[in-house]
Amino acid sequence: MDMKIGLHVGLQQRLVMTPKLQQALKLLQMPTLELQQVLKQEMLQNPLLEEVEEQDVELDEEEPRQAADESAQSAEQEAKTKEVDSEGATEEARKEQIDFDDYFESSFGAGDGFANEEGREDFVERVPVAKQSFSEYLLSQLRLATDDERTRDIGGYLIGSLDDSGYLTCTLEEVAETFRVGEPGTEEDKKKRIEEVERVLMIIQTFDPIGIGARNLKECLLIQLEAKGLGESAAARIVRDYFEEFKQKKYLDLSKALRMPLREIQDQAQIIGSLNPKPGLDILVDEPKYVIPDLVVDRVADRYVVALNDHNVPRLRISQSYRDELSQNVELDEKARDFIQGRLKNAKWLIQTIEQRRRTMIKVMEAIVEEQRDFFERGAAFLRPLTLQQVASKIGMHESTVSRVTTSKYVQTPRGVYELKYFFSSALSTEEGDEVSAKSAKLKIRGIIEKEDARKPLSDQKIADILKKDGLIIARRTVAKYREQLGILPARHRKQY
Repeated sequence: MDMKIGLHVGLQQRLVMTPKLQQALKLLQMPTLELQQVLKQEMLQNPLLEEVEEQDVELDEEEPRQAADESAQSAEQEAKTKEVDSEGATEEARKEQIDFDDYFESSFGAGDGFANEEGREDFVERVPVAKQSFSEYLLSQLRLATDDERTRDIGGYLIGSLDDSGYLTCTLEEVAETFRVGEPGTEEDKKKRIEEVERVLMIIQTFDPIGIGARNLKECLLIQLEAKGLGESAAARIVRDYFEEFKQKKYLDLSKALRMPLREIQDQAQIIGSLNPKPGLDILVDEPKYVIPDLVVDRVADRYVVALNDHNVPRLRISQSYRDELSQNVELDEKARDFIQGRLKNAKWLIQTIEQRRRTMIKVMEAIVEEQRDFFERGAAFLRPLTLQQVASKIGMHESTVSRVTTSKYVQTPRGVYELKYFFSSALSTEEGDEVSAKSAKLKIRGIIEKEDARKPLSDQKIADILKKDGLIIARRTVAKYREQLGILPARHRKQY
């Protein structure tokens, strides 16, 4: 084979993602809060970018409006003067009239103690309330339960080994080995150390919330039953001796083993079901995550109007002083001129990209509103099947662009706040040839199960038959899949006696 190095000329087409294009796609996908932080960072790095103040935007509109208001106030004052004179009101009567706007110079008057001598308001920053963590809450109970230092040390180690649900994640042998002093010793010494750790664990298991420190679900339920005074009840016996049969809801087997009627077995199952399987979550400190919608849909007459919720996003413009410096200062050296021109180009591109992002988001949301008008009019049960490709074709954009716009973004509607991805779902056929959304089918399945007779729960096939009678063609396995996604148990586990 003849192998050699050579140069060849060729022509080919490639799609190259330039850094600017990559940044534009990132800006398109960003939620509003993240975009706000990015733009503030850009303003710090690019001196040609400056934020447009709100009063600057409304300045041109304020001047004619202010003139009109002054003329209206003047006319109103003249009318009031004529009215008072016609009624013959005296000067003393006019003095008795109090102008509260003059009395209170601001919303917080001098008597409130919130304003200083210059009339400026001084506000004290609110300090966030400190909350006890999961471990701190249990350690505080441990300090009250015992004064023994070794017990506190072992208890602190055990508390640190609990997971978020409150279960112990290590064995007693591991803890005993950690707190071993000196040589390993005999088997008797090892057994004593394990008993010491178990004694401390039993102290922790008495803490609030009840059930904390259990090594498994079975022990957690037994601890709670014991605390309720049901340690020797039928419910405790079921958990202690027939826990596997109970989990599988084999109530007939339990009835025969315990020689109890099915109705009483069902009552004991309800007692067990009222216990908390994850007690640690009751005291787990988790700050609420607030959703700030990126878009707002409001109903105006018989139309739905889409607007961006970007009031906190800084409006950018190019600094006029740098423009003047570039165009008027002839003594500007070449290095400084290149720097300003480079930043000017980047600033223009960023402003254009942000504006394009705003237009794209509104176009996508308007297309969604148009396709899902039945949802906005009548509710989630009338949600229509919709794909990203349908919206992309409607607005003349690529499907990937629509996907980026709808990722991690929320919209506030008259029916609540929803993620944009909520409006997209697969289609199911009906006997009339129409299509309905999979989300709508899930709502119908939930409604059918909620209305069923608990003593004779409906199987997946019966639910599919009911949906077919309503005109919705759906297979049994699809019903089973949707039921599992809704977190609903199968028929044999929903049965009550």
